[in-house]
Amino acid sequence: MSQVKPGDTVRIHYTGTLEDGTVFDSSQGREPLEFTVGSGEIIPGLDNALPGMAEGESKTVAVPADEAYGQHDPNGRQQVPRDQIPEHIPLDPGTALQMQTPDGQAVPVTVSEVTEEVVVLDANHPLAGKDLTFDVEMVEIK
Repeated sequence: MSQVKPGDTVRIHYTGTLEDGTVFDSSQGREPLEFTVGSGEIIPGLDNALPGMAEGESKTVAVPADEAYGQHDPNGRQQVPRDQIPEHIPLDPGTALQMQTPDGQAVPVTVSEVTEEVVVLDANHPLAGKDLTFDVEMVEIK
């Protein structure tokens, strides 16, 4: 039976959970996720756990934050004067928005705080600083 090695294209089903058991993502009910192992298409901690798996095999993989979306970076938070944000932009905490850098690059941000004077936007990935667990099933090695 063949086993996964770096460079193989694979298809997996997965369910990702936080330390408290909350599911943050899952492929269940969808097509399996297809990617090339070792190509950087998925987070390193999960990518590194797949070599050696065989088709039909399942395993649970614990991925520390440093091998997932990294630690939360306080420099990723920016205060913007509230009067510089157009009134039609929703500012409820948790709202996903996009900022544009001076060179035109789009940066996804999340509204984290709103006061009468400022809006705090956070460019950290929502899962930054979190240890993750994945239940993985190797569906196919292409």
